[in-house]
Amino acid sequence: MDTRPRAGRSGPPASLSAGLATRIHVGGQPTPYAFAVLEAVTKIPPGAVMTYGDVAEYVGSGTGRHVGAVLSRFGHEDFGSGDVPWHRVIRSNGEPNPSSPGEAIRRLVADATPLRPGGERVDLAVARWDGQD
Repeated sequence: MDTRPRAGRSGPPASLSAGLATRIHVGGQPTPYAFAVLEAVTKIPPGAVMTYGDVAEYVGSGTGRHVGAVLSRFGHEDFGSGDVPWHRVIRSNGEPNPSSPGEAIRRLVADATPLRPGGERVDLAVARWDGQD
């Protein structure tokens, strides 16, 4: 199907890319999905972590990549609920946030999060939070 507008016709194409339906940023504000991710991350208690995939499962949609995209865009902003503890969301192998690993480890240590020997990865067997209070 040709989705390009025809001459003399205005408006969007007949179909949209799936990417347009999954945007997390509209008009300078996070989408409802992004707010759900940010809210979930703020619930992770000090000393505990969730993986990117864990957060997506907790929210009920999306993937770890979607969660990472939300945190990269909004993880350092304050939307009225205080700072988002972005450092408590880690990779599934226990590695910290890849964009600021040193700062993430520093914050995880300050939270008293259990780390693996060497101090470069979180001990997921001990620190992983299941989302239950």
